[in-house]
Amino acid sequence: MAKLTTTIIIAAALLATAGCTTKRKETLPPGPVGTTAPGYQEPAGDGIIPGSAADFLRSVTSDTIHFALDQYDIDSEARATLDSQSAWLAKYPNVPVSIEGHCDERGTREYNLALGDRRANATKNYLAARGVSPTRITTISYGKERPIALGSDEASWAQNRRAVTIVLK
Repeated sequence: MAKLTTTIIIAAALLATAGCTTKRKETLPPGPVGTTAPGYQEPAGDGIIPGSAADFLRSVTSDTIHFALDQYDIDSEARATLDSQSAWLAKYPNVPVSIEGHCDERGTREYNLALGDRRANATKNYLAARGVSPTRITTISYGKERPIALGSDEASWAQNRRAVTIVLK
């Protein structure tokens, strides 16, 4: 009798689990032609979306400006680079950016953090003077913590004294 009861319970359990199989999801047809989500921009022929970080790097002279030793003045070469950046930023007024200030390895950590901050803010102020809203620009100083060139010579130091504009969107 116990064997018959066990067999009936097992059969009932198998029937119950067989009824729990999942159905295959229906495939939805494509949406209407010519409609897109709000804010969607069609990629350019090369796959780069207008207003993106890749578009910024493609469109501007450079994302980096360089400084003289212990300086945070914007020279004429840096002004030309920042002018191309401000033109791109004016074209895409809702794109936020961050400006990173960097220094070479000489000097104390505290001194270089302060100098990197002055470089980032000088860059921000120049872009703001060119019509870019300062509310969409954030700054950060890395001091000597993120060198781009690892040598301990003048050529490497010159590459590390910089401010870099990063598109955040």
